[in-house]
Amino acid sequence: VSGRLVHDNGDDSHRIAPSPVVHVRGLCESVVEADLVEALEKFGTICYVMMMPFKRQALVEFEGVESADKCVACGTKEAVYIAGQQAFFNYSTSKRITRPTNSDNPNSGNKVLLLSIQNPLYPITTEVLYTVCNPIGNVLRIVIFKRNGIQAMSVQSAQKAKAALNGADIYAGCCTLKIEYARPTRLNVIRNDNDSWDYTKPYLARRERGKGRQRQAILGEHPSAYSDNGYGPHCPLLPLPGNNRYKMSSHDIPEVVAYPLPQTSSYLGHSSSSVAMVSGLHPTKMNCTRIFNLFCLYGNIEKVKFMKSVPGTALVEMGDEYAVDRAITHLNSIKVFGKRLNVCVSKQHAVIPSQVFELEDGTSSYKDFAMTRNNRFTSAGQASKNIIQPPSCVLHFYNVPPCVTEDELQRLCTEHDVPGFIKFKVFDAKPSSKTISGLLEFDTKTNAVEVLTVLNHYQIRIPNGSNPYTLKLCFSTSSHL
Repeated sequence: VSGRLVHDNGDDSHRIAPSPVVHVRGLCESVVEADLVEALEKFGTICYVMMMPFKRQALVEFEGVESADKCVACGTKEAVYIAGQQAFFNYSTSKRITRPTNSDNPNSGNKVLLLSIQNPLYPITTEVLYTVCNPIGNVLRIVIFKRNGIQAMSVQSAQKAKAALNGADIYAGCCTLKIEYARPTRLNVIRNDNDSWDYTKPYLARRERGKGRQRQAILGEHPSAYSDNGYGPHCPLLPLPGNNRYKMSSHDIPEVVAYPLPQTSSYLGHSSSSVAMVSGLHPTKMNCTRIFNLFCLYGNIEKVKFMKSVPGTALVEMGDEYAVDRAITHLNSIKVFGKRLNVCVSKQHAVIPSQVFELEDGTSSYKDFAMTRNNRFTSAGQASKNIIQPPSCVLHFYNVPPCVTEDELQRLCTEHDVPGFIKFKVFDAKPSSKTISGLLEFDTKTNAVEVLTVLNHYQIRIPNGSNPYTLKLCFSTSSHL
């Protein structure tokens, strides 16, 4: 395969000498440089990426021709996905991508910043980032991508913005900016919407929302409701509990947290899907229920369907687009049963129960969770009680009958072939309380994730009890006991 130009149908047309530069075709419209780096850096160090957006193509320069060989060979033998779409690879006739003068030196004209938004509890749009960044320096273009958490590229006065905003908070401590210089490039924006905007070309058409159901986010919109004329009035703010981890010590920040209430109209400008695509699932240990147990921490789950044509891959339809954003931010790249999950936005806007088949564990490949009582975001009040927390080695358990002991919980882990906990703590409860809660600490974060995936919503039955207790688990804000 090495050294040949391979077409989509697998036929050779003519030989091209191996080169460290790879020509990539078949890219989706919204792909950006970071998507290519994320998907292809497993083959070797990438020196430079040049986009050809209107052709849906790109050039990727590896540090050595050996890395390019691996990329081309792998793309021939199996499907390689970039931003959720299969791409095709062959050697470029170029041996090196031509760079702009002094582009490798951020002090000599690189105006592109890569912004990583950490812990994004609320929608991050171009208007939000423009409001944050433009006071520091004139913003020319913004592109947001959500393949691995939420990141954005911004063109502006880079040095000044990096110094002023790196580590800054957005939304009163709920989101944090990490800023670094992006690989030298020019951002190509083809339309102005919530995910991309060229402020030098206000005439670019706004993106139409794709087909599918229009659903209101249970947590509402971002604190300044979007309108075509700019920012609307602020949404109501709920009081911040005194023991909440987002409580700020500074007297300059009011003790409230922006948990917006549901609005009267849906957020029509948002263009992403409410369906997540999850790949890297263990073939025998993962099923629809276990996916629900893990993903329900970040939003309501409507339906889960495994794809027959792509083994180890499932579609998860969530309650709204922002639940998908949260799931991607916190679950992408985590390890479950020895396999690393890849979570991204699906092009589908709804999960259709077609091609239902039996999984290896005997369960159905499709399940509807829309009416389950285990969804945790069914109302604004219930949603506000959920602390959006990334996976940790400590699990918070609750809704457990008081008669259940530490040994019985340890035995439950053993019976379900998941790791046992190393520390156990029960919270003080009123004598009249019908349930208890507490914390379980595990050796590793991966162990905690696997226990939650298997035992979340396990039905605990007690002697002479009329109804079972539903064990509920979530990740704790504590790092250890």
